[in-house]
Amino acid sequence: MSLKKALLAATMLALPLAAQAQPVTGLYIGAGAGANFLQSTKDAGIEVSSDIGLVGVASIGFGFGNGLRLEVEGSFRTNDAERIQAGNTRFSSGGTIRTYGAMANVLYELPLGAVRPYVGVGAGYVIHDYDVRGRTATTSTSISDDEGNFAFQGIAGLAIPIAAVPGLAITAEYRFLGTLGHELERTTTTTSAAGVATTTRSTFDADNFNHSILVGLRYNFGQVARATTVVTPPPPATARTYIVFFDWNRADLTERARQIIGEAASASTSVASTRIEVAGHADRSGTPAYNQGLSQRRANTVAAELVRRGVNREAIAISAFGETRPLVPTADGVREPQNRRVEIVLR
Repeated sequence: MSLKKALLAATMLALPLAAQAQPVTGLYIGAGAGANFLQSTKDAGIEVSSDIGLVGVASIGFGFGNGLRLEVEGSFRTNDAERIQAGNTRFSSGGTIRTYGAMANVLYELPLGAVRPYVGVGAGYVIHDYDVRGRTATTSTSISDDEGNFAFQGIAGLAIPIAAVPGLAITAEYRFLGTLGHELERTTTTTSAAGVATTTRSTFDADNFNHSILVGLRYNFGQVARATTVVTPPPPATARTYIVFFDWNRADLTERARQIIGEAASASTSVASTRIEVAGHADRSGTPAYNQGLSQRRANTVAAELVRRGVNREAIAISAFGETRPLVPTADGVREPQNRRVEIVLR
């Protein structure tokens, strides 16, 4: 499986579980497994190559809540030997190459939404263990030795949270692990045409460069479900209505009308209203056209009195409805005092 296909598969499997990610806070543990590719190594004319193998990693760490994490890990990698070759001579080969050790890592998660990518570097101590052998018709060679050395690694991954379990996330990673090299003992036995076997011992300087693709799980003990904050909208403001009544066929203000308008003007300041609606009305004792004009004059008179009492003219909306909106329904031509009015509504 290629690196590109492995990353795509891990991401597609995890995407249905994605939720809004939180930065790692406090103690966490993680584990992953996957495929490991060990680069071939060559020394003294002998080249050793291996098949794609397996890798397992377990870690424990601490997150600071700002994307930064520190962790220690233990890892194990194993690859079967595929080929041992000297020049044009290819040995029939077998055996296993193992790599295991401990690393300390520094990682940083990028706050990019539900899927949080992260990068990191690490350093530690790794043991490289060879148990490899090859044979031709006249020569056999084996490398059966192990040695530890300083190791370094780079990490790039994605963390995808599982919504049902706060703190739990699926991880998909690429890791490069390398060491400074390993000097291993090599044994070669050559059989002459006369059947005499000669054994020699030498060293084999093995490189150790690994490319790993892992899928795993991480659990953050310091994370809990985020509480959902419900914002309650404020209740709608209650409109205040004041009614000013007029004499028949009149648009001038009575003393009682001025008193009511004064109360409305004072209230508009105390309740901090943003809109004042002034609507004029008439009864059905005249023609509809005449009553429309009469209701307009009544509304204009009330609005002017409001302005005189300190109300901003820009805050007043004036309308006239003639005889179309009576408080008391009547027959045409009826003089109804309650329908001869102006309504002041504070909103």
